[in-house]
Amino acid sequence: MRAVIAEDSVLLRVGLVQVVEMAGFTVVAEVGDADGALAAIEAHRPEIALLDVRMPPGFSDEGVRAALVVRRRWPDTAVLLLSQYVEERYATDLLATATGGIGYLLKQRVADVEEFIEALRRVAAGGTALDPQVVSQLLVRRDRDPLERLTPRERDVLALMAEGRSNAGIAERLVVSESAVAKHVNGILTKLDLPQAEADHRRVLAVLQFIDAST
Repeated sequence: MRAVIAEDSVLLRVGLVQVVEMAGFTVVAEVGDADGALAAIEAHRPEIALLDVRMPPGFSDEGVRAALVVRRRWPDTAVLLLSQYVEERYATDLLATATGGIGYLLKQRVADVEEFIEALRRVAAGGTALDPQVVSQLLVRRDRDPLERLTPRERDVLALMAEGRSNAGIAERLVVSESAVAKHVNGILTKLDLPQAEADHRRVLAVLQFIDAST
């Protein structure tokens, strides 16, 4: 699988290239700005693009705007946004564009190579990965229906779903059985009044509803 990396910090970019290649990807281009990222993606059509949120020339939201262009023009390319700080609006903007192949992580996650590689592969495979700190901030501000219908344990499960974890991953984190997690997930989907659809799609819809109700 091929990857494009856009990061203006040369030092971090070198580190990202090493980690991404450790994960089994081929880095076909590494650039330092959003325009370069879009040109590289158009030329190579990679399976995934890793984009810094803030890049030259304005160091504001160049990476987010580039990600939205990628989702519109090349929907088969997964996008993983990397940010120095928790910026919930950017996570919401990106997640609202599609139901898979998207992620938003803090750059500090790269230091935990195993966790980062897991998230990278999950996004490239069409899943989602949302940084735990973003999830935590959204949970602190949850105060509107329909999330109020959920039990504390169901909210814990939904938060881990928002990070992109599977039932097995949630069970391991909460130290419960997978069957218990499955019951909580079914309860969440029912209480959020989500329409019948493929299981993975309903999980993403639940996460999007969680984010929308928390912003």
